[in-house]
Order: sequence, then structure tokens, then C-alpha cells
Amino acid sequence: MVKEINPSETSRAYAYNMWMKAPMPMVTFFKTLDVSRLLRFSRRRKMKFNMLMCYCIGKAASQIEEFRTLPVGDRLLRYDTLAVNTIVLNRQGEVSSCDIPFSTDLYAFNADYLQLTRQVADTCENHDLSEDSMVIGTSALARFDIDGAVGMYSGIFNNPFLIWGKYRKKLFRATLTLSFQFHHTQMDGAHAARFLGSADFPGGW
Repeated sequence: MVKEINPSETSRAYAYNMWMKAPMPMVTFFKTLDVSRLLRFSRRRKMKFNMLMCYCIGKAASQIEEFRTLPVGDRLLRYDTLAVNTIVLNRQGEVSSCDIPFSTDLYAFNADYLQLTRQVADTCENHDLSEDSMVIGTSALARFDIDGAVGMYSGIFNNPFLIWGKYRKKLFRATLTLSFQFHHTQMDGAHAARFLGSADFPGGW
């Protein structure tokens, strides 16, 4: 369920007044994570690494209240549920967008991830939950060694967005650098830093 809220009655009142009409209201953080344990978990349980990244992102975000609100147009909306978006290579060799509803149950999330990404890949049709859930965008360039990327601000979508490339292995450690872009009306730097440093986030898993 989603509903419009009065910004003046929320903790984001000052941020709403300051940043809603800013020409560039997005902020980007970069962080390098140690994903060694997550990679080992992926191999032991035979679960996709990208799925586990999406799960950890959703779990960490679910602990931070600011992720439940999102500026849309000139309104501030509050959502009861979260979803994590992933980009899927479809059967035509192009990319499609797939929103996966977040569940704290890893196995339920994994089942939805596998079923929905397969559906999107086969039909070449996006799966969109943006009217029902606050969607966290992700883009994994898993085959490419990049140092970072900043998402494009279209002025249409204000959703938080994470981008990462290929993880890097050295001896017994694996590290992954990612970027996290967010709208300053939705959250402050402290909220973003707490999200990236959460024990539920990939680096702490």
C-alpha cells in the first residue's frame, strides 16, 4: 500500500523544502566491501551471487525508515513494502527491468528472484512494482572490472540506485566496489552511511 504524506509532518520536512526543487538533488556514495563470506555462502548454498546481493540490499534497507518514503513529482509518498530491481538480459540480447518484492525469508526471495527474472528474460517484458512498493534499483555489470559508476539523474525517477561491477579476488578475500545514489529529500548522508555499513549489508554478511 502507498499513500501521500504531508512532508511538514515528517522528519524529512527540512530536506523536502531544501532539495525537492534542486537542479541536482542526488547524492552518490562509493564503498568497497569485503564480500568473501557472501561469495562462500553463494557457492555452498548454490545460490546466485547477484540474488544474494539484492537480498542483502533489501534486508539492510528494511531496517531504515527513510527507505519507506520517496519523492515522486512534487509529492512525498510512503510505502508499506520494498522491492529490489535487477536488470535482466532477455532472450533478444537486450536488457529488461525486473522488480522483485522483498521478503525477509531468503528462500522465498530466492524463489521469486528465479521465477521473475526467468519470466522477464523469456517474455522481454518488464516486471514493474513501482506503484505498490518503494523500489531500490540495482545494476550489476558483473563481467566488467570497473572502479565505480554514477547513475543518471533523469528528473523522473528518484529511487535509490546501486551499481557494481566484477568482484576482485586476492588470496582468500573478495572485494566489491559499488556506488549508491539517493535523493537528498529521501535521506541524509548519515542514513546512507548506516545502510552501507549495516550488518545485513553484503560486506557484513
